[in-house]
Amino acid sequence: MKYIMAGTLYLCATPIGNLDDITFRVVKLMESVDVIAAEDTRNTLKLLNHFEIKTPMTSYHEHNKVTKGPVLVERMLAGESIALVTDAGMPGISDPGADLVKLCYDAGVPVTVAPGASAAVVALVLSGLDTRRFVFEGFLPSDKKERRAILKTLEREHRTMIFYEAPHRLTDTLEELAELFGEDRQMAATRELTKKFEEVRRDTIGGHLKHFTENPPKGEFVLVCEGFSLEAQRQEEMESWESISVEEHVQKYVDQGMSEKDAMKQAAKDRGVSKRDIYQVLKK
Repeated sequence: MKYIMAGTLYLCATPIGNLDDITFRVVKLMESVDVIAAEDTRNTLKLLNHFEIKTPMTSYHEHNKVTKGPVLVERMLAGESIALVTDAGMPGISDPGADLVKLCYDAGVPVTVAPGASAAVVALVLSGLDTRRFVFEGFLPSDKKERRAILKTLEREHRTMIFYEAPHRLTDTLEELAELFGEDRQMAATRELTKKFEEVRRDTIGGHLKHFTENPPKGEFVLVCEGFSLEAQRQEEMESWESISVEEHVQKYVDQGMSEKDAMKQAAKDRGVSKRDIYQVLKK
């Protein structure tokens, strides 16, 4: 029985640091396919040499994806099988692999995956923050206005947030996060994941900013940021309601079409008091 299917794209996860994290399946696939499409052939060659894999390579990356993607699809339509790998982790996450997958589906080329390590998930489980619900943002845009616009949409995001960041932009990003999210928001700054000098630094955003301003960062980071807490949201809402009178509060809901009874009930809920308390204020 053949280990691979002809004319198929295999998305193969590679180690994010420790080479022992590669799976047996990925090694067998890279040995068996007709060609390996690599984000950086020089980097992937080190991996192939380590596992004594002799399969030929071709490049596929952000700067040649427009021209190279259709060429790879044609090769698969002609019956060749291709393994797509990124420099580290899962192809298609924060790299042009997603574009090739779309081209394959549009052309009717089968796509499958050999899963493995992902820096985002590794950082999340190491962060000590809530893992039940999370959102992956990857690398933020380099354009300052675009980056800020995205961060503004995340100010009240309740889920844990995961960002990738380069060392030369880390302090700038932390400054923006401190301004928009608040310096006291909890965050884990991780680097060198699965390697000998793996680092998971847990602190507030403000604490990280101070640390990395004094200690210039090295290597790419995965930042895992605490979401906006429901308790904090509730406190903000309470403070906003306290800025208007009970009468104005109830009238606000009446103007929206509620009956006076329902408006009083909702106002009481907003303020964390009983409906009777609201009634007594209104009937004074």
